[in-house]
Amino acid sequence: MINVLIVDDQPLARQGLLAVLSLADDIEVVGEAANGLEAIAMAASLNPHLILMDIRMPGMNGIDATREILQKHEGLHVLMLTTFDEDEYIVNALKAGASGYLLKDTRPQDLIASIKLVHHGHLQFGPSVADKVLARLQPYVRANTEILKFMSAREQEVLKLIANGLSNQEIANQLNLSEGTVRNYVSSILTQLGVRDRTQAALWAHNNLPRE
Repeated sequence: MINVLIVDDQPLARQGLLAVLSLADDIEVVGEAANGLEAIAMAASLNPHLILMDIRMPGMNGIDATREILQKHEGLHVLMLTTFDEDEYIVNALKAGASGYLLKDTRPQDLIASIKLVHHGHLQFGPSVADKVLARLQPYVRANTEILKFMSAREQEVLKLIANGLSNQEIANQLNLSEGTVRNYVSSILTQLGVRDRTQAALWAHNNLPRE
């Protein structure tokens, strides 16, 4: 079961999302928040697996809330769901750590599918957003496979798991390493790729690692 927290300042929007998500047997809405401050508090008390996050809200916007929540809750995923597709919002949401960006005109079945994919570690973007993401983040995702020659086999293994959405603890468990060792690998990987965070590393990996 995927536990979802809905964050939107419009009651009708929250009710609509509740109705849509009720169609999925493996998704459960565990709470609703009307702004970023409420989202931070409810993320701590409800421990959802995924947050559907609006951007423009009173009190605290969705991007600032996403950044604060993900700093405190490793392994939690945030999927932005908004009416705004401006480049600045998209890039700032990804820099804050969001795992996807959808517009509110997304079809119900596509929203449900995206929630499941994000929960399993995949990045998700609406059709009109994807091109903007690649264009704006091109310096981070450009083909540069020469970097792989200088990465150890273990670092490449950790990078693949980052791309699959695993947290440090999940990577440690899978590779039989300590979490501290994994953190050191992740830091080294980010430095070698010249990126700032795991989202950019995952984008690089999706564009440059060989397909298995």
